[in-house]
Amino acid sequence: MNYQERIERLRARKEAQTMQKLAKNGYMDEDDYGSVLPPENIQIPIEFNDPVHKTFYGAKLWGKNFRALMERHPVYVDPNDALAGRWMYILQRLRPFESATSPKNMEMAPVFNYDWLKPLHEKYGIMPGIGKMHHFAGDYHIGLELGWGGLLKKVRKYAAVYPEKEEFYTAEEDVLLGIMNLIARTVDEIRQMIPVETDPVKKENLQEMLECNEWLIENPPRNFREVCQWIAWNNMAERIYCRAGAGGQLDELLRPYYEKDLADGCIDREKAIYIIACLLLSDPHYYQIAGPDAAGKDMTSDLSFMILEAAHRLKTSCNLTIRVHDGLDPTLFRRGLEILLEDRKACPRFSGDSALVKGFMRNGYSAELARRRIAVGCNWMSLPGLEYTLNDLIKINLAKVFSVAYDEYSAQPGPKTTEELHRVYAGHLAKAVECVAEGIDFHLAHQYLNAPELTLNLLSHGPIEKGLDASHGGMEYYNIAVDASGLATVADSFAALKKRVEEEKAFTWDEVYQAVTSDFSGPEGERIRMALQGGPRYGFGGSLGDQWAERLSAEFTEMVASRKTPGGVRMIPGLFSWANTIMFGKMVPATPNGRHAGLPISHGANPNPGFRRDGAFTAMARAIARVQPGYGNTAPFQLELNPTVADQEEAIERIGAVIQSHFDLGGTLVNINVVDKATLEKANENPMAYPDLIVRVTGFTAYFATLSPEFRQIVVDRVVNDK
Repeated sequence: MNYQERIERLRARKEAQTMQKLAKNGYMDEDDYGSVLPPENIQIPIEFNDPVHKTFYGAKLWGKNFRALMERHPVYVDPNDALAGRWMYILQRLRPFESATSPKNMEMAPVFNYDWLKPLHEKYGIMPGIGKMHHFAGDYHIGLELGWGGLLKKVRKYAAVYPEKEEFYTAEEDVLLGIMNLIARTVDEIRQMIPVETDPVKKENLQEMLECNEWLIENPPRNFREVCQWIAWNNMAERIYCRAGAGGQLDELLRPYYEKDLADGCIDREKAIYIIACLLLSDPHYYQIAGPDAAGKDMTSDLSFMILEAAHRLKTSCNLTIRVHDGLDPTLFRRGLEILLEDRKACPRFSGDSALVKGFMRNGYSAELARRRIAVGCNWMSLPGLEYTLNDLIKINLAKVFSVAYDEYSAQPGPKTTEELHRVYAGHLAKAVECVAEGIDFHLAHQYLNAPELTLNLLSHGPIEKGLDASHGGMEYYNIAVDASGLATVADSFAALKKRVEEEKAFTWDEVYQAVTSDFSGPEGERIRMALQGGPRYGFGGSLGDQWAERLSAEFTEMVASRKTPGGVRMIPGLFSWANTIMFGKMVPATPNGRHAGLPISHGANPNPGFRRDGAFTAMARAIARVQPGYGNTAPFQLELNPTVADQEEAIERIGAVIQSHFDLGGTLVNINVVDKATLEKANENPMAYPDLIVRVTGFTAYFATLSPEFRQIVVDRVVNDK
């Protein structure tokens, strides 16, 4: 059995496990994550310090409960796999709140009350981020240098320096002892499997796995297999603690170990690719390859190509980013496009590092520091182990803000104009930003008492040394990400009102408002809806909708970037909705762009589906580039390609040119699906018949069958309406 046969067996098992999870747990409208189902009847003892709400909070119980979970977590060993371990539980999701007044799965324990902010959260459709955890990156190098035993010694060293912070350090010690316990129990399982294994290839693999993990219980990795296994254990621990999925610069992390093993004759390229494939399979963390180092030199290496090759052979859900900059090896860029078009698994994606570096420098940071900031999630950027950001956790629903303004302004007597409506809208948006800023300060003041970042602290520069949680002064930099969602919904609404009411005078303001508030009921309502929907929409290139989108983006950017929170914390603007388009849409009544009440709002920085003409993705690339906030966070370009386009003779050159042009204009991130319209529609009707169909939903990839009907429809609409 060669390495590729092993990979194919692992992929088949992965697809079977995914379908098993779907059958038992239902739809997963998020990353696949790489989890497996636990055995039946596993009892996980969770200790509460709030028995009324059946929850826990504070460092002591987070550490204690994590250790208890790890000590009872089932062991997972596959003799076809180079790496041991799979996660099965998330401690954060074993922390429900149950009472007559508190909904389940609240993020902030009830004892930390912020009720005075909630009316504005509801009014403006704000996701405040209060109580949220770990959407940014630790620094793997810390763990790779020290190992679990070294980290434990470090924690105990500083515990002696700060005896008054005993609870903090005891919690960190519990985390480490829990991880080491799981690895030790896995070693015991492997040791028992070896004597009964009859296949010589599997037996040899298990023996290597045993030696690798015996060493890693206490010690830092020494070779290529050990470094991949250590990263896999760390990723698993992060998932179990709080669902964290931030990765790192994978080619540079692995390169020194590979080059040493290669020079020593301990490994060859094929075996290394197999081990990398196992790492990518164990958990689809957000890794990146290539891009500039701190000095601006391209980091493309043989490992960069090998990681791409591993993803290519694996063909499962994968979140791998190629960092595009002026010095990028063009061969790597082309190979990434070849794999994207051949595999049609929405991997890899591409980040525009030139714009991202320039953007982060606008916050006052050096180019050297900006180049160290990496993509660690759907749209996230952060400095590994140095920066606290709350990426993808704070969002303002622009469509909800618009709806509030539209109702308020339309109720006023006298003639109406879009400019006056915009003035009212801008006033409400400013209040929403102020509310978000106040919530950030509340979070930073209370999160360490609520849900401390115990796993992140271990791989960060400062928390252990200071005895301070990452959320409460332990990190070097605090740059809080604030995203706007629904840009196209609002831009198209303003453009439709301007065009149909003011310029063409096809309808009066009151006629449109009555149609909108009735959700376009009746024949006349539908006639008005169609006229509004056919207006000059964002994405055409130079349209009235484009002008409004640029204006609205610039306005939001200025409100966020020009100020700090009352407590003095910097906020960084972005345009991103993740999968919140459905939830946000349910908050919003019908809108003047012809959207029905309750339907999803627009996705990220993308235009609304259906705007395109043949070949118009170049216009979309330009439009999205022009609305970039430009402060170091992304506003992704989601591109859906029909296989007929991908199969054309010059497809690689054409698509590569669009990506490069987008980045030259200031774009920051490109996500691409290559999906056949007919196949997708069939899969939507019978998803279980397509268990290997993978799509990029927002920044993450997912098995199409695991998405809920609502989520599947969003992807279908993007593909079907944009062809």
